[in-house]
Amino acid sequence: MTDPAVTAHRGRRADVWPLIHAERAALAADLAGLSDEQWETPSLCAGWTVRDVLAHLTAGASLDAVRWMAGVIRCRFDFDKQVAMRLAEQLGAAPGETLERFRRVVPSTTKPPLPAMAMLGETLVHAEDIRRPLGIRRGYPSEVVTRVARYYQGSDLVVVAKGRIDGLRLLAEDGPFTTGSGPLVSGPTLALVMAMTGRATYCDELAGDGAELLRSRCGELIP
Repeated sequence: MTDPAVTAHRGRRADVWPLIHAERAALAADLAGLSDEQWETPSLCAGWTVRDVLAHLTAGASLDAVRWMAGVIRCRFDFDKQVAMRLAEQLGAAPGETLERFRRVVPSTTKPPLPAMAMLGETLVHAEDIRRPLGIRRGYPSEVVTRVARYYQGSDLVVVAKGRIDGLRLLAEDGPFTTGSGPLVSGPTLALVMAMTGRATYCDELAGDGAELLRSRCGELIP
C-alpha cells in the first residue's frame, strides 16, 4: 500500500509544475518585442545581461540529474564553471535564438537534482532579474509569490535565503506570508522574496526596524 505521506508529497510536487510553466510562458511573452540593445541590458545578476539570465533559465530546464552530475565532474566540481558552461550552451548565436530556445523549454519538467519548488523560485527570481532592469512589471499570482516566499524562508539551497533573514520577522502586506521573529520587515511579498535572495534594490519597497539590516545582508555570502 502506498504511504499517504509519499502520495501527498508527489501531489504537491506535481502541482508546482503548472505554476512554473505559466511563469515561463509569461516571461517569454514579455520578452518577445525586445530590441537587440535591450537584450544587452545588465540584469540584477552581477556580470550577466538579461539575455544571459534567460539562457541560464533555459539551461536549468534542460539539465537532468545525470547531465548535471556529468557537468560537475567535467568541471572538476567547480559549480560556477558549470553554470557558465551551461549558459553558453543555451545562449545561441543571436537574441532571437536565445528566446526561441527558452520557448521550447516552457513545458519542460526536466530539472537538476533540486526540488520542484526550487525551480519555481529560480523562475520567479530570475524573471525579476530580467524584468526589473527593463522596466517590465508583472502582477504575479498571489499563490506563486506566497509559495516561493514560504519555500525560501526555510531553505539555503542554491541561494542563501533562510540565513539572510535569521533573527528578523517578515510580514507581507499584500498576502498571508509571515515568518520569523525579531525586528520587523514588511512590504509586498515579491519584494520580500527578492530581498531574501539578495536583491538589495527591492529593499526600497520594504519598511520596519529590520529593513536596513536585511539590506545590509543582501549580497553577503551567509554561512
